[in-house]
Amino acid sequence: MTSTTDLIEQLRAIVGASHVLNEGDLTAYEQDWRKRSRGKSLAVVRPANTQQVADVVKACAAAGTAVIPQGGNTGLAVGSIPDDSGTQVVLSLQRLNAIRTIDAANLTMTVEAGCILQTLQETAEKAGYLFPLSLAAEGSCTIGGNLATNAGGTQVVRYGNTRELCLGLEVVTPQGEIWEGTSGLRKDNTGYDLRDLFVGSEGTLGIITAATMKLYPLPAAQLTAWAAVPSLDHAVTLLGLAHKHLGPGLTGFEVMGKFALSLVDKHMPQLRVPFIGDDAVPYCVLLENSDSESEDHARARFEALLETAFEDGCVTDAVVAENLTQAHQLWHIRESIPLAQAEEGLNIKHDISIPVSRIPAFVQETDALLAREIAGVRLVNFGHLGDGNLHYNVQAPENVDTKAFLKNEEERINTLVYDAVEKFGGSFSAEHGVGSLKVDKLEKHKSPVALEMMRAIKRGLDPKNILNPGRVIRV
Repeated sequence: MTSTTDLIEQLRAIVGASHVLNEGDLTAYEQDWRKRSRGKSLAVVRPANTQQVADVVKACAAAGTAVIPQGGNTGLAVGSIPDDSGTQVVLSLQRLNAIRTIDAANLTMTVEAGCILQTLQETAEKAGYLFPLSLAAEGSCTIGGNLATNAGGTQVVRYGNTRELCLGLEVVTPQGEIWEGTSGLRKDNTGYDLRDLFVGSEGTLGIITAATMKLYPLPAAQLTAWAAVPSLDHAVTLLGLAHKHLGPGLTGFEVMGKFALSLVDKHMPQLRVPFIGDDAVPYCVLLENSDSESEDHARARFEALLETAFEDGCVTDAVVAENLTQAHQLWHIRESIPLAQAEEGLNIKHDISIPVSRIPAFVQETDALLAREIAGVRLVNFGHLGDGNLHYNVQAPENVDTKAFLKNEEERINTLVYDAVEKFGGSFSAEHGVGSLKVDKLEKHKSPVALEMMRAIKRGLDPKNILNPGRVIRV
């Protein structure tokens, strides 16, 4: 077994002494994004290329030292920081940030894992293409982390999660070997789909170092509308109409509850939330229509949709952005809900998915359940209705100590919400992953057969439990 001192020296020899950090302030690597947990690493190692990643993993495996892969460290399930033992190595992929190739004919882009999501978007756009993955942390999250957690975002209704945007991967195994699978083929029916095995595995089966991602033609026009709806049932009806009228042009469909929007209005009044003063508007919907023909064509289809929606009574009022600036302002309101909620105080977050058809009944029943169980509880309900994903968050009652509220009520509230999610055929983690926060929830809500298959995969690929131990599943 290699000593700690010898391992540190080996790592310095591999990546350079300046890229092995074991002194000073390492908060950026050791504390999770929501500041709910802080660990202590043996060292933070910053390799520059795939071979260095492989060599680092080999050295750690030989020493029996766990490796914690980390991208932008923007995850919400405490899945990419070390524990507090001071024995684990954080392997930061931020230096692997090159865009290797853009294949115009194949409509693909091959990029390294540490590439910032926003950089992918901007590079694709400069080349005349769209990379559609979009989420709040896009200015700091990395594509490797997006793939490791199978990130969702605002355009899943049209383009799918990160998994659907990926055509191939380059991965370093727990043994320090390199699997090169970035060919970018759309058809490759030669056995098990290893790509899908690593996407969403949260760094527990292998370390993604590069990926080949799909590109799309840039839309000729993109229109945004903000609609007031009388209920969640009406929002679901509007979604059906949007699918019918817009087809693949429907690229965004977000729902926002009145209380969620009231927090934005309270803490960010400069954003001017539409219809916030109308007590008859319990929910609003943000729709995006991307058109391949022209703005006139897009506007005509949008207007036809809204006309039908008004006639059917599922929309009571609406505004259509007249330009890109107005569209960005509407999206900024939606994206500001988590920040406004944080300004209001500590809260309990639930990233859940329910079949779209059952969301209204779930919300009605669970709202009433929580109101009965916890007097004065406030519900911040918003999310990606187009793909069945709600951020069903719980805010403490007014004038209540939020730290005490979380300490006393979080586990009970989580149990109530997740049991209701299971009752309605949903998932307790739609896009944020399991990490270390929800390992117990996975064991409770996943079937024993599924759990044993997952454990068998982990044991088969990582028998020494070197990669991200204690995350996703216990072995």
